[in-house]
Amino acid sequence: MSDPTFAARPTLEEVAARAGVSRATASRVVNGSEGVRAPLVERVRAAVDELGYVPNQAARTLVTRRNGAVAVVVAEPETRFFADPFFAQQVRGISKELTAHDNQLVLLLTEGAADYERVGRYLAGGHVDGALIFSLHDDDSLPALARKAGVATVIGGRPGWSDAEAGPTTLYVDCDNRGGARDAVRHLIGLGRRRIAHIAGPLDQTASIDRLDGFRDVLPDIDPQLVAEGDFTPEGGARAMEQLLERSPDLDAVFAASDVMASGALRVLRQRGLRVPDDVAVIGFDDIVSVAEWTDPPLTTIRQDIEEMGRMMARLLLRALDPATVPGQASVLAPIVTPTQLVVRASA
Repeated sequence: MSDPTFAARPTLEEVAARAGVSRATASRVVNGSEGVRAPLVERVRAAVDELGYVPNQAARTLVTRRNGAVAVVVAEPETRFFADPFFAQQVRGISKELTAHDNQLVLLLTEGAADYERVGRYLAGGHVDGALIFSLHDDDSLPALARKAGVATVIGGRPGWSDAEAGPTTLYVDCDNRGGARDAVRHLIGLGRRRIAHIAGPLDQTASIDRLDGFRDVLPDIDPQLVAEGDFTPEGGARAMEQLLERSPDLDAVFAASDVMASGALRVLRQRGLRVPDDVAVIGFDDIVSVAEWTDPPLTTIRQDIEEMGRMMARLLLRALDPATVPGQASVLAPIVTPTQLVVRASA
């Protein structure tokens, strides 16, 4: 005897019967195919709503050859991912865009070689239509794993290889890291600062290298002692600030490669009794509002639209999978580099 607690799921045949159309017509409407007259589409959709029909994903995949799912692969451990508000903003943008186009987000985090093997197997298993990969480090194998799995891929941030090596099909979304860094340093010089230090991000990531290069574009003869490497965490920013003060106690400005590291630097400066910006001016990078507006003093920074860049990544991938997915977009698939903007607050 069947369990009365659970009602039988309505079938596609029942939808077709309710709408008064063939099963094939009902299937085309449910799967979003073209070629069905508008009145029939409305009848099928009404039948779907009335019956509470939910398409069988496995059967739908056979018809559309799409899973309606996208992997978001982050080359960082869980502790870093969940602690850094940058990732929250980027994934929020990705999720909004995927949801708007009826796609599911599947989050995959990596902590070591074993995790890479797991991610590679998952991507190759046909569970997702494409992958969005970000926070890559030098010699990262994740893009190669995605290519081997045969899934379309968009990378967050400029990859560490040249365009010639990457080939014409490599898609990525990044901001003008180098130009933003130049704007930060020029602002500090315009304030009359002369001993300007830099807290770099991890130098196995292209964003960190580009921001350091932008810093050096404006200050080509900078004393190497005025550059310290951090790790995009508050603790890393604090350690780098300690190093810089030990090496150059007379520094009068700091450009940190992220707001989060700048927050750590501000804490150290306060502990040392140095006033910001009177004694040391501080500029960050990212304009993460939950950080920049709540530091003491509020942080002058270089803004990149992190959430919108996440949306752009998802949009670019969906266009690569199906140009009709995102109407109104240009047909040419190419990397995207967005502008940055100096946001002046009280710290510089």
